[in-house]
Amino acid sequence: MKILISILFMTTTLTSVAQNDKNLTIHQFKVQNLEGGEFDFSSLKGKKVMVVNTASKCGLTPQFKKLQALYEKYGNDNFVIVGFPANNFLRQEPGSDEEIAAFCEQNYGVTFPMMSKISVKGKNMHPVYEFLTQEIKNGVINSSVSWNFQKYLINSDGTLAKVISPRTQPDDPGVISWIEE
Repeated sequence: MKILISILFMTTTLTSVAQNDKNLTIHQFKVQNLEGGEFDFSSLKGKKVMVVNTASKCGLTPQFKKLQALYEKYGNDNFVIVGFPANNFLRQEPGSDEEIAAFCEQNYGVTFPMMSKISVKGKNMHPVYEFLTQEIKNGVINSSVSWNFQKYLINSDGTLAKVISPRTQPDDPGVISWIEE
């Protein structure tokens, strides 16, 4: 009888943990920004969010210009872009947080929130990217970050809406229609 009760308890606990993971939203996370301060995703409740992993020495780095233009046009009360520098692909983001901040400002005038450098894949994957890439955590889809500038679109309720290829430009009509809907 004790074994049966233990098995039932463990099954219920595991099911509860899995269900809780499925109920996570991006709003559950707090991260560090490039300046060393805390960025709380719960401050974005009610806003659509584009999360993008960035790199300063990549062939796709010029996307910063279109990301900034998109942020200037739509970055009001209903939309925000959050950048996560990552050095996961051919060491294309080797700089420190200070160097990354200077690069983004000097070369592209970036004003959207940029977070501290993280890992977006592998055994050191940041919890935000675990959420974005694992269906068990986001309740929508499994994905993997294939390269720098992959975009994750988050609905205003904090749930994952779409995964956008790194080569798809930030101002793609599909992205614009999602922002405007």
